[in-house]
Amino acid sequence: MDKLEIENNKAEFINLLKSTGREGVDELIDMLDDGKMRFFTAPASVNHHLNYDGGLLQHSLNTCHAGLKLREMVIAMYPELEHHLNKDSVIIATLLHDICKADIYKPTIKKRKGDDGLWHEVDSYDISYSNFPMGHGEKSAMLALMSGLEIYDDELLAIRWHMAAWDLPMQSVELCRCINVARDEHPLCSLVNLADGIAANLLEWKND
Repeated sequence: MDKLEIENNKAEFINLLKSTGREGVDELIDMLDDGKMRFFTAPASVNHHLNYDGGLLQHSLNTCHAGLKLREMVIAMYPELEHHLNKDSVIIATLLHDICKADIYKPTIKKRKGDDGLWHEVDSYDISYSNFPMGHGEKSAMLALMSGLEIYDDELLAIRWHMAAWDLPMQSVELCRCINVARDEHPLCSLVNLADGIAANLLEWKND
């Protein structure tokens, strides 16, 4: 992804966040734009979807776009859910669900075998969890809180549980009960989980 595309995506991301009118948005953006976080230029993964500069930002926007479309579809089918699927909440939860990844990718050089059968040095990334080893969804939720952003319970829970059972140690009875209650009481949790899956597995299909 070239620099212009990243800048355009960054502008859209910031405009969507600011459209919510939440207190603390500017502080959150400053945190994400910090040189240590590298959110706006980080990849979404090392070996899978959108594994290039700006990939994490693109994935966050894809998840937001999918989430807003899902919200419209669900409300059209079941209007009673509109109260539980606030548009601003969808924007907040989808855009911030993976900010946990921003500081884990470190640029490096790796060797990869090319079509010519020879090994070539290529730009790549290593992964380090040393900065803040909090976990996945819980780290994203914690970072949003630490930034000072005005954020609500259902949004925090949707961020925390956006991976659903993929981020659940099944031996923990307590966590199993927590995710079940979160999903039962807050439909936003299911919507963000679905939007994340649509983004990673459909909108970004064959982009890994």
